[in-house]
Amino acid sequence: MSVVLVTGSGGLIGSESVRFFSEKGFKVVGIDNDMRKYFFGEDASTSPIQEILKKQYGRYELHPIDIRNYAALQSVFKKYGRQISLIIHTAAQPSHDWAAREPLTDFTINANGTLNLLEQTRLNCPEAVFIFTSTNKVYGDKPNYLPFEEKESRWEIAESSGYSEHGIDESMPIDQCLHSVFGASKVAADITVQEYGRYFDMATVSFRGGCLTGPSHQGAELHGFLAYLVKCTVRRIPYTIYGYDGKQVRDIIHSSDLLNAFWHYYQNPRKGEVYNIGGSRHSNTSVLEAIEKTEKLSSIHLDYSFSNQVRPGDHRWYISDIRKFRKHYPQFEYKYSLDDIILEMIES
Repeated sequence: MSVVLVTGSGGLIGSESVRFFSEKGFKVVGIDNDMRKYFFGEDASTSPIQEILKKQYGRYELHPIDIRNYAALQSVFKKYGRQISLIIHTAAQPSHDWAAREPLTDFTINANGTLNLLEQTRLNCPEAVFIFTSTNKVYGDKPNYLPFEEKESRWEIAESSGYSEHGIDESMPIDQCLHSVFGASKVAADITVQEYGRYFDMATVSFRGGCLTGPSHQGAELHGFLAYLVKCTVRRIPYTIYGYDGKQVRDIIHSSDLLNAFWHYYQNPRKGEVYNIGGSRHSNTSVLEAIEKTEKLSSIHLDYSFSNQVRPGDHRWYISDIRKFRKHYPQFEYKYSLDDIILEMIES
């Protein structure tokens, strides 16, 4: 039986991966030591999700390992060896703000942890597919220097930018700009994933995600803006908008749609590849528009306020151009609209 190894298996994309591949008949081995609890507090713990996964999927096996622990990872990789056909690496320190508090923790998890996993893959299952959940933050604040137009409820990129119709593609430069400490550690991991694909001839890919979300997202103020916004609305918690007058734009992709993209890649992998992946023009919103839509769909008023503080490296506008991925995998289609995503999170 083929084994799928998932890091961060209790998180949003990790837990979706466990469900997806378990239901397709794979044995799924999870690696997750609940660092989200350390990052964001008890409310963000992945333990409840892990308990659900273990009850639902009898063949799911959890190892509470820190990906910085090379010897512990080695024991898992040696146990399964070439039975491992796929590694989905989602474990990370995911927050701009938190990374600045503990840069060493952030970098060793995001960069060194990724290197550990790549090296174990190379040594024990070199023919396995390696999928890395990277981020649009590898582009730093470079997109902020494009021309914009201010609309009533959002910033919109000008037609003269060349990105108006489809969004940001993979040709956007990633250096000589402000990334945040988090963005820098993800750049290191992203480039290393590419290098193992090209130098060692391995099937590796970096998916540079937009705003990834879904009903399993344990949104926190420092990470997961839409999930946290919906949670604040439903639980009547005051919400703060940081910078840009709430007109900053994000593209939103449901975790299930992202797993569908993973599945297409896994079946026909390319080596050392990079894809921007997100809601694209199909599903995007400003913070103000998300508040209006969530209030309408939930019939609950959100108590929100504004802060002039702009988070370092935060994008004024970011929409993913996914045409490269669609060119390589033309059968990929979205299932979820923005309304579908918000309604599902309200219900959950």
